[in-house]
Amino acid sequence: MNIANLDKILNVVTVVDRPGLTWMDAAEEPFVTYGAVSKNPYLRLPDNVAAATSKGVHELSKNTSGIRLRFRTDSPYIALRVKWSSQCRMPHMAYAGISGFDLYTENVGRQFYVHTMLPSIEADSGYESCVDTDGVMRDYVLNFPLYNPVEQLYIGVQEGCQFEKPATYANTAPVVFYGSSITQGGCASRPGNSYQNMLSRRLNMDYVNLGFSGNGMAEPIICEYMAGLAMAAFVSDYDYNAETVEYLRDTHYRLYETIREKHPDLPYIMMTKPDYEDFDKEAVHLNDQRRAVIMESYVRAIEAGDRNVYFVDGATLFGDDQSDSCTVDNTHPNDLGFFRMYRALCPVLERILYLK
Repeated sequence: MNIANLDKILNVVTVVDRPGLTWMDAAEEPFVTYGAVSKNPYLRLPDNVAAATSKGVHELSKNTSGIRLRFRTDSPYIALRVKWSSQCRMPHMAYAGISGFDLYTENVGRQFYVHTMLPSIEADSGYESCVDTDGVMRDYVLNFPLYNPVEQLYIGVQEGCQFEKPATYANTAPVVFYGSSITQGGCASRPGNSYQNMLSRRLNMDYVNLGFSGNGMAEPIICEYMAGLAMAAFVSDYDYNAETVEYLRDTHYRLYETIREKHPDLPYIMMTKPDYEDFDKEAVHLNDQRRAVIMESYVRAIEAGDRNVYFVDGATLFGDDQSDSCTVDNTHPNDLGFFRMYRALCPVLERILYLK
């Protein structure tokens, strides 16, 4: 059954036709890209680093989670044409989050939701989408898909419209988030609802998303790469992907040391996975062991004299009220889960970034 035949509001238009429509390559000026190391295709890691880390990271580095496009225009509509070679699919995450784009407008450092550019269910080679605007000169921020690769992106505007230099973020160096599928954004209903995009809007914060679904395992190659990045803070959130407690113990403090060697004064946040009370006593015990490993890293850093390291207990992230409503599968947060993660992390990042 095609529900759009019964409810026209749910129909998705994937071919754009507007008066005076002209297409511009988003990889070129006047558009400014954040969170990517390359464009056409858009990548989150250099290809050689990704390939040397693991097969999974190599593939997932093509996913565009955390990549954003900023521009300022008075066009009476904003359209997009995206091209890719395949569409990512999974049963427990909305296509809007997997392969949609979220458009926000910005005013004096605050962003406001405009529209989600929705793909069709069968958009194997890409799609087009459009939203009308008021035609006033405005800043726009376009959040890329949380999973799908994007090989080319074009922005459609009315011919003759004006462009100006877009606003920038408050922090000149990005916050780097490293971790699992949760870090990547699974399973937010749309890109703007990942916890990092919520933080970015609230704090006017630039960031880089290095979450790799099932493949955030702190291999030495990617640790060394991340240590070489210019950044305002680092968030270690790969607990879920460490295969065993022993693996987590072998890699967790080593990652911290690798980053610290290059960034002795960098704010460093250690997070545990966002679990809540479970009927499975063995699982609860295992989570306690994993949390203890990360707490050991934190205490060890403090005892070594580090005064810029922070611990965020994942067991508290979803809160007490309806915590079991915060995921789609007892693991991956839904929008409520990501909101509560954002709410817990916001005061920590606000303090270390702007209130030093």
